[in-house]
Amino acid sequence: MENMLWALLAVGALMVWVNASRRAAEQAIEIGRQACREAGVQWLDQSVHTTGFRLRRDRDGRLGLERSYRFEYSRDGHDRHTGSMSLLAGELTRFVGPVRETD
Repeated sequence: MENMLWALLAVGALMVWVNASRRAAEQAIEIGRQACREAGVQWLDQSVHTTGFRLRRDRDGRLGLERSYRFEYSRDGHDRHTGSMSLLAGELTRFVGPVRETD
C-alpha cells in the first residue's frame, strides 16, 4: 500500500512537470512568433526547441526553474538564423533574436 502511494505521488509530480513544461513552451512559441512578426521576418518551423533548464532565483528571491528555448527565422526565405530565449516563472528573462532593420 505504501509503495502505491509513492507511485501515485511520483506520477502526480511528473504530470505537474509535463504540464508546466508544455505551458512554458506555448508561451515561448507566442513570444517567438510575435518577435518575428514585429521584425518583419519569417518564423521557421512554427516551433521552439527546449535547449535546457536550470534553477535560478527570480526578482523576489524565490527559487524557480528557468527554461531555455531556441527557434529559427529567415529574413529572405533563403537564410536561417537562430534565436533564443529564456523564461523564468512565466517571465521573459533573456531574448536574442530578430529585430527590424532600419534603412
